[in-house]
Amino acid sequence: MADQSEPRSLMRTVQDFLKSEEETYGRFQLPDISQKNKGGFEDLRHDPDAAIPVTESETESPANAKNLDELLAICLKADVLRTDLADTNLVFGTGNPDADLMLIGEAPGLQEDKQGEPFVGRAGQLLNKILAAISFQRHEVYIANILKHRPPNNRDPKPEERDRSLPYLYRQIELIRPKLILCLGRVSAQTLLNTNEPMKHLRSRFHPFHNGIELMVTFHPAALLRNPAWKRDTWDDVRMLRKRYDELTGTSG
Repeated sequence: MADQSEPRSLMRTVQDFLKSEEETYGRFQLPDISQKNKGGFEDLRHDPDAAIPVTESETESPANAKNLDELLAICLKADVLRTDLADTNLVFGTGNPDADLMLIGEAPGLQEDKQGEPFVGRAGQLLNKILAAISFQRHEVYIANILKHRPPNNRDPKPEERDRSLPYLYRQIELIRPKLILCLGRVSAQTLLNTNEPMKHLRSRFHPFHNGIELMVTFHPAALLRNPAWKRDTWDDVRMLRKRYDELTGTSG
């Protein structure tokens, strides 16, 4: 049978040495190599729970964009625009970049996420019919959303998501320079007007917005699919919108 007294004696000698060194030089601790990276946070980004500070070198300010193409490139790199739904596509906006009328919804849905374009599902098809009823083609206006990435389960955008997205949308509006904005739905209207007033108090009138832009509110097409009785009110809204558009642009629908 092997003599185990020698290994125990060696272990005691090592323990005594470490204790002596600790008393002299302080507690010894192995470095945490899991947090080590080469001069930045790149090696931590695979951890979804890691707090990654955003610097100007990582995400450029939307204010730096001189045109929509530059803003699109900035948005593609902006993680602050993402929701808590993984692997979504950017839904930037579509239409005439020089449009006098801009339509703004709340957030992309499943079909919009797949195609990378706002209002392409059932609600988008209804929106196209609404536009055609007041003599607009989709390509003549510009269409965007408050959020540029899809939230899970088509939930309303969270306040913090709206706050993070607004600087990018504001710059988009500044570059397009529309004369009129039509907010589609409660979330879009309350966000841009910074109010909690209900739809019944926001509809049927024009609100001053920014740089002389006038803003109008109507129901979201998705809401009309659920509540067809609201189509009459929406028709009244968009006829009023078309009339004001013609007055501001000197055209006729």
